[in-house]
Amino acid sequence: MSDLVATSQQAITNGSQSFAAAARLMPPGIREDTVMLYAWCRHADDLIDGQVLGDRPEVTTDPQARLQALRAQTLSALRDDAPVTPPFAALRAVARRHDFPDRWPLDLIEGFAMDVDRREYRSLEDVLEYSYHVAGVVGVMMARIMGVRETHVLDRACDLGLAFQLTNIARDVMDDAAIGRCYLPGDWLAQAGAQVQGEVPSPELYGVVLRLLDAAEPYYASARVGLGALPPRCAWSIAAALRIYHAIGTRIRRGGPPAYRQRISTTRLAKLGLLARGGVDLGLSRLPRQTGPRSDLWTRPHGA
Repeated sequence: MSDLVATSQQAITNGSQSFAAAARLMPPGIREDTVMLYAWCRHADDLIDGQVLGDRPEVTTDPQARLQALRAQTLSALRDDAPVTPPFAALRAVARRHDFPDRWPLDLIEGFAMDVDRREYRSLEDVLEYSYHVAGVVGVMMARIMGVRETHVLDRACDLGLAFQLTNIARDVMDDAAIGRCYLPGDWLAQAGAQVQGEVPSPELYGVVLRLLDAAEPYYASARVGLGALPPRCAWSIAAALRIYHAIGTRIRRGGPPAYRQRISTTRLAKLGLLARGGVDLGLSRLPRQTGPRSDLWTRPHGA
């Protein structure tokens, strides 16, 4: 198992510096299982896109075959004991230890299928459905690793994944366009008369990006409410990750369209400050207060 954790740790170190920084705050056991889940998620994403640790996708041969292979290997990892490669062994260990329903990993794969099928997203509802499949369900699985069983808390964890993905879409809009993808709501683009093209967003497109960042805000707020249900060090880690991702949206707002001329991210020094502020959020999450309803927010499918 130690070799499996080490291999998974390499994937998170190379694939996401922000997530790696937040994961270090988690307690032993939970941290290792979180890292192993991340390794499978990263491998699955890379397998479909024909990339390595999040680098720009390359032209892939027969993505439908890759998708079918991913489903088959995932089901084998979940349902039998046949030998599998390290990322699938990591998923098997974590899913069995924390009693994942098969639906959760398969829901993530369904998000990859949306990309393979080049699904069009005509409304915010469509974008949120996609965001659940590629990010929200990951938040649900992470929360289960942290000991969460209550449905309403898992919904808050899903909300954080939705907020992260909406932020990702806003950040990557021009890069996605370069490979023929667009995740912005089609009706918003039509209303604004915006086109996704060029090196930086037009004023019309930038307005749509800001609207998407506004749409992410209530999901960030809902996720903050869920911090109180997590173990303290987990709550600190998630609060820090929330701060780091939210800062990406802030940079887009402050930088305007020219911000897209370079990679939009937070510096190492800024991350340290946000980790500290996450500690403040942890303290606040321990205070008694009313949680408030999740009114008017998109809700993940239940029943699994």
